[in-house]
Amino acid sequence: MRFYVVLFTVVLIASCKPKEKQNDSIEQHQELQISPLKKGEVSVLTQSMEFITADTLMSGWNTLIYENKSTEVHFLLMDLYPAGKTVADTKSDILPPFDEGMKLIMEGDMENAGAAFGKLPEWFQQVQFKGGTGLISPKHTAKSTVYLEPGTYIMECYVKMFNGEWHTSHGMLKEIIVTDDSTIHEPPTPTLSLDISSTDGIVLNDSVTSGKQIFKTNFLDQTVYEHFIGHDVNLVRYENNAPLDSLTQWLNWMHPRGLRSPAPEGFTFLGGMNNLPAGAHGFFEADLTPGNYVLISEVPEADKKNLMHIFTVK
Repeated sequence: MRFYVVLFTVVLIASCKPKEKQNDSIEQHQELQISPLKKGEVSVLTQSMEFITADTLMSGWNTLIYENKSTEVHFLLMDLYPAGKTVADTKSDILPPFDEGMKLIMEGDMENAGAAFGKLPEWFQQVQFKGGTGLISPKHTAKSTVYLEPGTYIMECYVKMFNGEWHTSHGMLKEIIVTDDSTIHEPPTPTLSLDISSTDGIVLNDSVTSGKQIFKTNFLDQTVYEHFIGHDVNLVRYENNAPLDSLTQWLNWMHPRGLRSPAPEGFTFLGGMNNLPAGAHGFFEADLTPGNYVLISEVPEADKKNLMHIFTVK
């Protein structure tokens, strides 16, 4: 009798193993069938002056993996447009005033530049900025996680070329539809947390060490500054002899040299979190090595607004 019990047990165990392997195989197959966009993984590539990415994304949490293979500094900003407005309206109503205004700034005619920007349509005030990456240097990759609502978005980069012309006017403008279907993505677990506001500036709540870090960015409030948009967060590594005042000046696009190629020497842009609404939060990742860093907002006179935080990684 004991022999039959042992034999039955062996047969039972043997019969279970293939089922376990079969179940594992089914789960792995199902995992492979889930598209990257359903997982909230959005690959974006720039080789020159373009965004190569999907035309349609899903709502919910999305991680934007932005690879900058060009020779210029870029960023990625997601603009949620009011209902009925598309990239055609951007080209007809938004780009011309900005092109005209920037040309006049380059000529030193600030009075007429202000009048040119005054030609922006009323609906421009209804555009909502929903985050994106911070500035990213050539041959680098930025990774930011944002929450996208359904709607029509314009993905843009308004850094400027050597002659002062906007990247948006040279192709860095892409319409993206975000659907009601949602991703299964959950936001990453942060290792660091920072607050940003118009009152207290950038406040880093944790000490920073080397290695992979995931920053959670908490936008306590938001306001429109003199450059027509709000504050963001950019992570920049800088060399010992790099003057920070050249960085703050370059980050003001209203200055003739602001956001204009080439970027100031001694600074490497590592991404960050672009403009988010008040009360929103997002995440960005960076692999930090020992050196000097600054978290800084792309606003005029960021240092005087406390929108600049210097730290060192040992």
